[in-house]
Amino acid sequence: MMGNVLSLLYMGAFLAAGAGLARRLVPHSDVQERLVFASAFATALLAGLPALAALVFGFTLPAALAALAVAAAVAVWGWLPAGGTAMGKGVEKGFWLCVLPAAALTGWLLFTHTLYLKDGAYWCGQSTYGDLPMHLALIQALAQQGDFPPGFSLLAGQTVAGYHYLCESVSSVFLLLGSGLKLACLLPEFAALPAVFGGAWLLAKHLLKSAGAASLAFWLFFMGSGFGFVYFLGGEKGNFTRIFTAFYETPTNYVQENIRWVNPIVDMLVPQRATLFGWALLFPALALLAAFALENRRRLWPAIALLAAPLPLTQTHAALALVLICGVLFVRQLLTDRSRAVLLPWLALAAVCAVMWPPQMLGEILPGVQGGERFLRLSFNWANEGDNYFWFYIKNIGVVYLLLIPAFLAADKALRWFYGGGLAILLLSEFVVFQPNDYDNNKLLFVWHLLGCILVAGLLCRLAKKLPKRVAGAALAGVLVFLATFGSVLTVGRELVSEYQQFSADAIAAGEWAKEETDPHALFLTGTQHINAVASLAGRTVLCGSPSYLYYHGLNYGEQQAAAKAMYETPSAALLEEWGVDYVVFSGFERSEFAADESWYQSNCTEVFRQGEYVIYQVG
Repeated sequence: MMGNVLSLLYMGAFLAAGAGLARRLVPHSDVQERLVFASAFATALLAGLPALAALVFGFTLPAALAALAVAAAVAVWGWLPAGGTAMGKGVEKGFWLCVLPAAALTGWLLFTHTLYLKDGAYWCGQSTYGDLPMHLALIQALAQQGDFPPGFSLLAGQTVAGYHYLCESVSSVFLLLGSGLKLACLLPEFAALPAVFGGAWLLAKHLLKSAGAASLAFWLFFMGSGFGFVYFLGGEKGNFTRIFTAFYETPTNYVQENIRWVNPIVDMLVPQRATLFGWALLFPALALLAAFALENRRRLWPAIALLAAPLPLTQTHAALALVLICGVLFVRQLLTDRSRAVLLPWLALAAVCAVMWPPQMLGEILPGVQGGERFLRLSFNWANEGDNYFWFYIKNIGVVYLLLIPAFLAADKALRWFYGGGLAILLLSEFVVFQPNDYDNNKLLFVWHLLGCILVAGLLCRLAKKLPKRVAGAALAGVLVFLATFGSVLTVGRELVSEYQQFSADAIAAGEWAKEETDPHALFLTGTQHINAVASLAGRTVLCGSPSYLYYHGLNYGEQQAAAKAMYETPSAALLEEWGVDYVVFSGFERSEFAADESWYQSNCTEVFRQGEYVIYQVG
């Protein structure tokens, strides 16, 4: 309980620092802007400060306290009296009508889909069933083992993460303070939600100059969808209702019919922590960039730089998206005004990134993928499997895609330039894949899509004003909104009612025992299932985790996988010693995956834990 209280106070200090920075770096901002940038700056500090301190102290409590001291100093500085920090008086109702419901929905899904305790077991939702165990393992390992930079605890011998791990360290820091695992996961996520949703709204408002149009763009993005719902209409009995019962058969994720354009809330923000924290930095940075580049507010560059600094190790795709959009807008700047006063802020922003980004990329991301397969390769048309190029996007994205060209032609020149950054993202994403899974290019494509939703919202609002009859305009708007969102409404409904048991009561007990009774650096032999109690709940390194995690991180795991099979099926003391295995786990997973010789372990090792189907043997 005390650890939870300390964690809340710790998060409060970072939010106070974020609010102070918003007051200083975004002068004359109104109440909604202060909320967004306080959330975004707090997220940037939470990602950056403990990591920097960990380079000196390791990822330990002294590092967390050092980061807290810096955050407290920033908060004091931010709230000292200063000229030009008065808050603007504008209150946009549209902002609150968008951000509050979206944040409430996402917060509820995160709460019920993350270690939801029921009947002594941990339950989750459809979207977190696959990804959450990996995130839990990395969060726990960082806090339990204290190694920094961290390795990849789901594969023995992988000493470089090769992964944007700041999206995990923002939770690991609360474990150091004694927080429970669920609170550690949720606390920074909840704190970042205003930055995600508010940043998207502010970006649309800057580009469209209209709160109503910004609100329409907001819902087209976060609740937009294509025509996938058509596949569930008619047909055999129960075709429609299986949306709410089948596993991943929804109008936004139905691979049998090549529907791949998922809902960004339930399939991006809720299960993918890198996306949530990446967007919490990127979307507010883009809103600031719109004001900086298109409204000549040159003094905003330090705010953009602060949000950009930790991006590569928070979500690498978001960093690349920011580079591409900045590149297009810088070309615009060179064509319109190349005076020294105008270019210096651009150069200062670039200099900050030139200092902060190479250590992250060269020291962590690139070494982690060297030797991995299928990184950075040519591949056309993203995840399309068999459809005509345009039909694939028409049925996946729907109304927004159909209206992109007329919306672009009708937009003002400044908006077209900003959308040009989105086109650069689209072009690159359609020809180059940046990770083993082609599908993961959607982390880039969704940034292009956000800008497309802004374009189309501007067009629809202009058309609505020109219609002579309000009734006709309302009817047309109603039809378009229905077509553009019905698939996502169904998908969100499915997610709200989904529930799956993730960790049984016996698995929780095994994880707790491993956490309390074994050395943090002990090596466990387990099956290769993705639901792994000692990895996810205890933060212990396993010989070979799930191939579905390892392959899509580009890791070469063949040798460890073969060794795991041999040690279960034909065990020997020499083989266990060769790999340095300290503990061996038997559960229903291992007994079904291998033709395991458990009797050998009963005779040659010490049984140290038994509950239900779980048995753990100590080697030696």
